[in-house]
Amino acid sequence: MPSAGNSPVAAIVFDWAGTMVDHGSLAPVRTLQRLLSNNAIEVADEVTRRDMGLAKHDHIRNLLAEPEVAAAWQQRFGREATQADADVLYAAFIPLQMSCLIEYSDVIAGVPAVVEQLRQRGIRIGGTTGYTRAMFEPLSAHAARQGYSPDRSLCPEDVGRGRPHPFMCYRLASDLHAAPLSACIKVGDTLSDIEEGRNAGMWTVGITRTGNMIGLSAEEWAALPEQQQRTKLAAASAQMLDHGANFVVESVAVILPVIDAIAEKIAGGMQPH
Repeated sequence: MPSAGNSPVAAIVFDWAGTMVDHGSLAPVRTLQRLLSNNAIEVADEVTRRDMGLAKHDHIRNLLAEPEVAAAWQQRFGREATQADADVLYAAFIPLQMSCLIEYSDVIAGVPAVVEQLRQRGIRIGGTTGYTRAMFEPLSAHAARQGYSPDRSLCPEDVGRGRPHPFMCYRLASDLHAAPLSACIKVGDTLSDIEEGRNAGMWTVGITRTGNMIGLSAEEWAALPEQQQRTKLAAASAQMLDHGANFVVESVAVILPVIDAIAEKIAGGMQPH
């Protein structure tokens, strides 16, 4: 166990929804489904989740290009969806998401205690999200009331580009005086989180049980038979590892052994990739 204030890990950049708050990453999924349902188009969870983690405008544009959604849009409107349609949907998405955020923004069990232990080791705590700044502020305030408040968090608009681009990670490393990037860790529950961390030259840790890869609330997860839980965890872990994650864990609540393992690798001069 590293001594207090003496970790070779300079900073950890955590995703928000599905990683630190909102078990199952339900808020963006339910909002996008409501958005398209208002246009008489029903979208399954697995389709909605394919581009989770991207900036929301990018996610909506990509969602309209999904074959299932594109076909439904063609049938409903008699034409292909355009960039103008994506812009209109995004404008409608914002108030819908704002009304949904607090409903699905509780801090995930175990997060505040783990963050406190990381801080005792001298590790700085950052955050990145696909939410806009206006969406993020009430989410951040709600999380702070429940015991989670990172040192600095960034949204795509703060740096000009969202995931999988590394610019939020770069800015956080600079703001937190965390160097080198190979001494930093990106943690998230989507494939775009893993891409963001890899593109930034950071170690990457994928989150399975609490996030987008499984997509269930804590109550839904607890109600699953144990064999189904194991099957879902194995499939989510394999997908994240295949996508380049250095490590995978079920939840931030059990991440400390992985942080220890990465710290040993950093101390030994190893690089993330």
